[in-house]
Amino acid sequence: MASPSRPSALSPAEAYSASRRRAEQPRLTEFTAGLSFELDPFQHAACAALENGHGVLVCAPTGAGKTVVGEFAVHLALAEGRKCFYTTPIKALSNQKHADLAARYGSAAVGLLTGDTSVNGDAPIVVMTTEVLRNMLYAGSSALHGLGYVVMDEVHYLADRFRGAVWEEVILHLPEHVRLVSLSATVSNAEEFGEWLVEVRGDTAVVVDEHRPVPLWQHMLVAGRMMDLFGGETVDPRTGRAELRINPNLVRHTQDLERYLPSIGLRGPRNGRRGGGAQGGPRFRPPSRVEVVRKLDDAGLLPAIVFIFSRAGCQAAVTQCVRAGLRLTSDDEVDLIRRIIDEHTAGLPEGDLMVLGYWEWREALERGIASHHAGLLPAFKETVEELFVRGLVKVVFATETLALGINMPARTVVLEKLVKYNGEAHVDLTPGEYTQLTGRAGRRGIDVEGHAVVLWQPGMDPKAVAGLASTRTYPLRSSFRPGYNMAVNLVEQLGAKAAREMLEQSFAQFQADRSVVGLSRRVERNNEALAGYAEAMTCHLGDFGEYAELRRRISAREKMLARQNTANRRAEAAASLERLRRGDVIAVPSGRRSGLAVVIDPGLDPMSEPRPLVVTEDRWAGRLSVADFPTPVEALGRVKLPRNVDVRSPRSRRDLASTLRNTGIEAPTGRRRRGGPDDDAELATLRRALRAHPCHGCDKREEHARWAERHQRLAAETEQLQRKVAATTHSLARAFDRIRALLRERGYLAVGDDGEHVTEDGRRLARIYSECDLLAAECLRNRVWDGLEPAELAAVVSTLVYESRRDSPSAPRLPAGGVTRAWDTTLRLWAELEDDERRHRLDRTREPDPGFAWPVYRWARGESLERVLVASETAGQELSAGDFVRWCRQVLDLLDQLRDVVGRAHPLGRSAARAAEAMRRGVVAMGTV
Repeated sequence: MASPSRPSALSPAEAYSASRRRAEQPRLTEFTAGLSFELDPFQHAACAALENGHGVLVCAPTGAGKTVVGEFAVHLALAEGRKCFYTTPIKALSNQKHADLAARYGSAAVGLLTGDTSVNGDAPIVVMTTEVLRNMLYAGSSALHGLGYVVMDEVHYLADRFRGAVWEEVILHLPEHVRLVSLSATVSNAEEFGEWLVEVRGDTAVVVDEHRPVPLWQHMLVAGRMMDLFGGETVDPRTGRAELRINPNLVRHTQDLERYLPSIGLRGPRNGRRGGGAQGGPRFRPPSRVEVVRKLDDAGLLPAIVFIFSRAGCQAAVTQCVRAGLRLTSDDEVDLIRRIIDEHTAGLPEGDLMVLGYWEWREALERGIASHHAGLLPAFKETVEELFVRGLVKVVFATETLALGINMPARTVVLEKLVKYNGEAHVDLTPGEYTQLTGRAGRRGIDVEGHAVVLWQPGMDPKAVAGLASTRTYPLRSSFRPGYNMAVNLVEQLGAKAAREMLEQSFAQFQADRSVVGLSRRVERNNEALAGYAEAMTCHLGDFGEYAELRRRISAREKMLARQNTANRRAEAAASLERLRRGDVIAVPSGRRSGLAVVIDPGLDPMSEPRPLVVTEDRWAGRLSVADFPTPVEALGRVKLPRNVDVRSPRSRRDLASTLRNTGIEAPTGRRRRGGPDDDAELATLRRALRAHPCHGCDKREEHARWAERHQRLAAETEQLQRKVAATTHSLARAFDRIRALLRERGYLAVGDDGEHVTEDGRRLARIYSECDLLAAECLRNRVWDGLEPAELAAVVSTLVYESRRDSPSAPRLPAGGVTRAWDTTLRLWAELEDDERRHRLDRTREPDPGFAWPVYRWARGESLERVLVASETAGQELSAGDFVRWCRQVLDLLDQLRDVVGRAHPLGRSAARAAEAMRRGVVAMGTV
């Protein structure tokens, strides 16, 4: 239906243009007639290109409306009687998009495939995770017949180091006739990505839009005061472009606060103590989360997403708000919230509600407050998402997972900190991450403007925040690498030669080759310069390059001998110091402490070099080191020392110095160092050869030598560049060759008269999609898991999918009997595989992790959710209900694969099927089919 904002009357010229567009783009005209808004220019350009037969790449900010282009692809497919697959990176986004399309086209026309969910998979429109489409392509699924369009939402995920390869596999494997619609967040190298798509997919239109449909205002909350981050624009005199200028009042205010607050108390009370900082001054206390929400509410800036980057922090924030009595909802809203909660949680077992924290979660939602993170139960997460989109939840405390594609825009986004934990260390947010997070602010069609708020704390520089907010360089970098499953599938489908050629077409190799272009140009320039240097050092008496090489070898030999002699002398000096005893008189050879000294304490240390404590004849007391003795030290005599010597006493030092002077011992002089360069036979031979060379007598010898040194330095640099070029060129194909070599050794590939082919074991590997795919195949081939009961099989299989969030203080205990035996053998196979991977210079398979074995074993045996979670907590394991469900679903996925790979008739297949059946119950079964 036409938007009421459209003009009711058109000028003759406008009417003619509109009529022409309708004639040229009838499908787009049909599509827009059903919209309640006008298309933006970038949306219209992308849709027009699609109707004209091109693939499209659309790069635009979060909330700009990229998905309209994907929905037009769906419209085109239905109009042409073809299929459209709509792929997303995460299941939550797939569920959301499935609901949107089903509401528009009817549930019979739309399917959903997400690995653990299969609904109407033969429909003309199917929403799926990208991995599902990849698996279809490798399996040659019949569902691909009639496919006309594929939408790849959030295609910038191909940079993800864990899952990114899947996006490139799909792009490279899709049949040529399928039109690809790639939707991406704004990236700075969209043209480069588009050029690659043109190479591998044919004609592709690149549509880039950097305009945010809802303006975003940047703020900092400083000690309870909301301040703008920017204060107008300045023009860069070099480029003539307008740039945002940081708010000088903000800078001044934060600097005043930094000076005012005592440095010792900047971060609030320590060790539980309260009160002032050093000198009794005030301590900085950031505003509480309750204060922040109230301030946003008073300013009309709700609904808001507060990013905390910690699950525990998100949950704590909700608890703090509820305990403070915060209520952001009306009575009518509470009634609607309750109905929506009941719809989403009707399938939860009554006995699990307490352990799930259901009642506390429900109370917070009724107040308009929620958390959102990966550890949340899927049913809880989906409820929060719907309530927030409908404006019923006013504030969500979230980790960054909420920023990954889920359509949950807000009026305001708050960042508590600009540091996050990446699984290994605490790191600063990148400009790209900052933009992705704050991009949620500003709801199109609802808000006139969006707001991003950073909470200031001591040490946070507003200029650094401004840098994050204003940087516009977010390059897309491929993470594509061949793996074992990919290798056998490629060989099976294409053959080794064609597979190598396909890998050469990847975006990863495309980017690598582009980097080589610059290096190759440098090599070319260096070679031209080297020719000039060679000419400049030409000598009429002989080959100056040969003479220069002699000089280089002499210099290298002298340096090596010097290092060797230094090391030998240090070792000899250290050994001599170790022989010193209390009362020995020694000579300090040089420096301010030179002269005689008496050893008070030898200073022996088994972990380091000795450092004797001495008193010199000049009354100085202190410790000496190896550095004070260029040659070994020897005891020149002995003096008798008192039982207790206090070197801090001036009188004691005076008496010892007097004793030294009265011994009659004199410090030796003129010692000759042993082992100098003159004693080296190889060096002497080189020097003789140098003096005998014809060029040694050239009157321009030193001038030629300077050119020769430049030639040597540049030649070394050029050689390094050439090695880098060689390592980069065909790098993926070479990695593929190394993988194939290992797979041939282990019997997954074989070479026959007809070339390389996949063996029966290899065909099993081709159907296992797991981070530990080859290890799983090895366990099948070696029958490691045969004879295991269903619960035991689930426990052992979990070790291949589970990954602890952080190092556990102690190794997890395993169920006794079959699980322990199978685990030991699985671990041995992994160790053998890792050795082979190291030998073939391949990325290592992750070590199996037994941290989830007991929880999944208990669950597969039929124990209640409460018993499983309580037992995990008792064992010191941090495992939320959401985490438990998520890991169970991953175990289920691998169990289903094992069942299909070996077949239900096989005992292991039957055990896998029974294990999966036992696990699909209660909270784990909700949302799965």
